[in-house]
Amino acid sequence: MKPLILLTFLLFSSEVQSFEFIAGDFHELNGIGVPEHENIGDDPPVILHAHEKRHKRSEDGEDEEEENLTADHFVIQSYKVQSIITSRFAETVFSTKIRNKESSAQNVEFNLKIPKGAYITNFTMTVNDITFVGSVQEKSLSRRLYAEARAKGKAAGIIRTYGREMEHFKADINVPGGSKIGFELHCQELLQRRLGFYEQIIVLQPGSLVKQFQVDVYIFEPQGIAYIEAPNRLGTQFDGLIHITKGENKAHLSFKPTLDQQRKCPGCLDTAIDGSMVVKYDVKRELNGGSLQISDGYFVHYFAPSNLPPLLKNIIFVIDVSGSMWGIKMKQTVEAMATILEDLHPRDQFTIIDFNHNIRFWHHLLVPATPAHIKEAKKYIAKIQPNGGTNINEAILSAIHVLRVADSYGLLDPRSVSLIIMVSDGDPTVGEIKLSAIQRNVRRQMQEDYSLFCLGIGFDVDYDFLERIALENRGEARRIQANLNTSNQLTDFYEEVATPLLRKIEVHYGGENVTDVTQDTFDKYFSGSELIIAGRLTNNVPSILQSLVSASSANSDLQFEVESPTDELDIILAKHQYVLPSFTKQLWAYLTIRQLLAERALVQSAKQKSNITSRILTLALIHHFVTPVTSMLVESEETGQKLLADSPRDSRDGCCGGTPIIKKEKPFTPLKQPISTILPQQVSGSTELEIKPVTSVDNDPHFIIHLPKSKQDICFNINPQPGKILSLVSDPIKGIAINGKIVSGKQSKNQKLNTYFGTIGIHFTKLNLSFDISTEKIRLKDGDHKTLLQWFENATLTHASFVVRVEKNNKVIITVGDDMVFLILLHRVWKNHPTNVDFLGFYNPPTNKFSTSVHGLIGQFTHEPQVNVYNLQPGMDPNKPQAIMQIKGLKITVTRGLQKDYRTDAVNGTNIQCWFIHNSGKGFIDGHFKDYIVPHLNSFLERP
Repeated sequence: MKPLILLTFLLFSSEVQSFEFIAGDFHELNGIGVPEHENIGDDPPVILHAHEKRHKRSEDGEDEEEENLTADHFVIQSYKVQSIITSRFAETVFSTKIRNKESSAQNVEFNLKIPKGAYITNFTMTVNDITFVGSVQEKSLSRRLYAEARAKGKAAGIIRTYGREMEHFKADINVPGGSKIGFELHCQELLQRRLGFYEQIIVLQPGSLVKQFQVDVYIFEPQGIAYIEAPNRLGTQFDGLIHITKGENKAHLSFKPTLDQQRKCPGCLDTAIDGSMVVKYDVKRELNGGSLQISDGYFVHYFAPSNLPPLLKNIIFVIDVSGSMWGIKMKQTVEAMATILEDLHPRDQFTIIDFNHNIRFWHHLLVPATPAHIKEAKKYIAKIQPNGGTNINEAILSAIHVLRVADSYGLLDPRSVSLIIMVSDGDPTVGEIKLSAIQRNVRRQMQEDYSLFCLGIGFDVDYDFLERIALENRGEARRIQANLNTSNQLTDFYEEVATPLLRKIEVHYGGENVTDVTQDTFDKYFSGSELIIAGRLTNNVPSILQSLVSASSANSDLQFEVESPTDELDIILAKHQYVLPSFTKQLWAYLTIRQLLAERALVQSAKQKSNITSRILTLALIHHFVTPVTSMLVESEETGQKLLADSPRDSRDGCCGGTPIIKKEKPFTPLKQPISTILPQQVSGSTELEIKPVTSVDNDPHFIIHLPKSKQDICFNINPQPGKILSLVSDPIKGIAINGKIVSGKQSKNQKLNTYFGTIGIHFTKLNLSFDISTEKIRLKDGDHKTLLQWFENATLTHASFVVRVEKNNKVIITVGDDMVFLILLHRVWKNHPTNVDFLGFYNPPTNKFSTSVHGLIGQFTHEPQVNVYNLQPGMDPNKPQAIMQIKGLKITVTRGLQKDYRTDAVNGTNIQCWFIHNSGKGFIDGHFKDYIVPHLNSFLERP
C-alpha cells in the first residue's frame, strides 16, 4: 500500500478535491455565524465564519519577524506531520497554525490528503479563540443534531471527504485581520505489504515558507526492522536533510528544514518544498508461521512466509480492445503485456482473450509459456486495433470456459493456481449490460479454484462493480490511472500476483479464550505480501497463545505452529514513548470494519445488509472511526455550536469514497464573483441592468464576437447539418476543448430549417475534467468521478478546482480555477411546438485566459484581429446600413443590425448592435465554417 499524505495551503485558489468548509454571508453569533435563508438538506456544506475583530500583536516581536516569510496575506507559523507506526498500524496527526497578517479579514483554504484506507478518528479546530472538538456519532443522529443546531441559528454544516486514491480534506475559512487559526486531524490505517516492503508517502506542499516546519515518522516493530530507507524525492536541494535513526526494533525519520533551506533561491520568498517524503521498510521474519503479537486483550497474527517454491500458474489475460482503448491506453497496455509475458515461468500455462463487441482467442486452449509462445503472443498483442463496444460478460465467461475445459481434460496441475486478469476501461455496452446480471453469471460459472482480478483503467469504468465481482471471486480490483505510467502500474500489479507460494491457507487458534477472529481462511498467498488475522481474548487470558497454520505449497501440504506469551508485549510497549499502546485493539476493529464493509457490498438481502450495518456502527462508535455509517459531530462546548464531519459512499470508488458537495439551494450570488463579466451588473444609483459585452453563440447559430480593443461587436450566422460537432474553442497548450453539437428544428419555417446547439462539451485534458451539457442533463466527469445534475432543480457543486451552479431551467455557470468561467443558457419551448426544439446558448467572457495557440470559431478571436470599418452607406433596409470592413487583408461588405443577447431575458433577449458578416462569416473567420467540424465533443481542432 502506498499511503500518501498531503497538507497544503492555498490562498484564493484550489487545485485539490476537498473536504470543505465554505465561508458565506453571516449574521454575527458569538464571533461565528450562519448564512441566511439556507435550506437544511441531507448534504449541506459546512459553514464556519469568524467575525472580524481587532487582535493585538504579540509583544515579543514574533509577528513582525514573520512578516518577511511570505508576500501573501497569511503566515504559516507551523506545519507539522507526525506519524507513529506500531506493527504496521499507523496513526498520523496533521497540525498547523497560521496567522492573517493583514488588518482586514481574508479567506484561506486548507487542503489535506489522507490515505484512502484511513479512518478519521479525531478533528479539532480553533478559530478566533473558539475550539471545536469532534466526536463520532451514528450518521442519522449526527444529522438530527446538526439540523437542530441549524434550526436554533447555530453554526453547523456537513464535511465530506472524497477522492480516487486519497481522501481529500479542505477548509475554506474567513479569518479576521490579525487573528490566528489552527487545526489538528487524526487518522489511523493499516499499512499493507506489497512487493516485499511497507511504504508510507508523505506529500509536502506547504505553498509558502514556514517558520516551524517539521515531519516526524516513528516506527516500532517488535519483530525487528530488517531495513529502512527514505529516498529523497524532494529535489537535490534537500539531499541529506532527511535523517534516519535506526535501532533493532525502532526507527525515527525526521525532516526539519530551516527557513533558508526551504527557500527556492537565496533571499526569495518562494518555497522549494513541493514533493514527497517516502519511507520504505520491512521487518525481520524468523519463522514461516508468522508473528503473534498480543497486547491489551487483543492479538494480531502477521503471516508472510518466504523461501518457498512458487506454485505453477494457469493464467488468462482478458484485454478490452473496444474503441475507448484507442491511443495511449492501448499502447501502454501492449508495453505492459510485453513485460508481463516475459516474466512467465516456462511451466506456466496461459492464453489471451481480447474483446470488444466480439470475443477473440489467441489460443482456445492454455499453452505453456515457452519462448516461442511468448514471442507469438507479443506479436498478437501488438497488432490489436481497438474499435467497437464492450462485452465484459461474454469475455469473463469465455475465460472461465477455457479453464473449465482444461480442468476437464486434466491439464491443470492440482497444486497450481488459476488466475483470470481482466483489463478494461469502460462499462459494458454490448451483450449483457446489467451489472448485477453479469455478477450473477460469473458467480454461477466460476469454480472455487479460480480467481478473478480486475484492473480498471481511467474514469469511465465502474470501479465499484469491478471491486464487487473481483472480491466475490477470490480476487481483487485495482484502479489504474490513465496516461500516468499506465504500463508501470499494470506491470507492478502483475508482480504482486506473479509468484503464488501457498493456496488454501487456514489458521486456527487453540483454546476457548479466543473470540471474534477476523478472516482466517485465505485462497492464496503471494510472495511479497502478508496475511493479517486479528482477534480478541476473553477475560480468562491464557499465558501462551498458540496458532496452527495449514496450507498447500508447490510440493506438499504444510503446517506451521506459532506461540507467543500474552503479557510480554505490553511490558515492552510501556517502555517506549513513540508507540501506540492500544494498536492491537484499534487494528482488530479496523480489520473487522473493512471486512464487514466488503461483506455488506456482496450480500443480497436487505436484512443481511441491515445486520452487518449494525455491527459496523457499533464498532465504529466504540473505536471512534468515521466510516460510511458514522459521522463526526464537531462542536464547541463554549458556544454550543456544531459542525458535522461525514465520510460518504461513492458508487464509483468503492465502499469508502466520496463525491463533490452538491447543495440544493435557492439562487444566490457567489462570494467570489469571477463571473461578473457574464452576469448582469447593477448600475450604481439605477435599477437598470447593464450588459457587459461577451463573445457568444445563441439561437439559430448566431455568433456575436466581441472585440474589446476596437470596441466592436461582429456577428455572423452558420447553418451546418444536424449532428455535426463544431469547434468553438480549441487550445491544445492549455488543454481546453469546447465544442457544440448541432440539432435541428422539427420542420422548416419560412422555407428554412433552423439549427441550434443541443449539446455543449467543455473538456480540460490537464485537469482530467469534462462537462457535457445537453438540454436534458448536465454531466460531469472529474477523473474517476461521474456526477449528474438536472435542469429541473437549483444546485451548486463545489469542487477544489471548479464550481458548477445550476439555476433551475435557466442557466449553468461553470467556474474553473481563477481564470476561466463559462455560461450556458437553456432555451425551452413548449412540448408540442410545431417547429422549434429546446437548445442552448454559450457565452465566453473576454477575461478568460487562453494561450496563443487557441483557435476555433470563437477561440480564434481571443487574439483580436485589426478591424477597420468605413464607407458607411444606406442599405436595402433603411434600418440596416452597410459598410466596408477591412480585416486580414480583405475587404468585405458588412451590414449593421441587431442580434439577441439572452443573458437577462431568455425569452425575448436584449438587442445588441453589431456588424453582420454574410456568407457564414466568410473572410472574418479563418477558412470555411466546415473546417471547424470535429469528430467528438472532446476533440481538439486539427489545423493544417
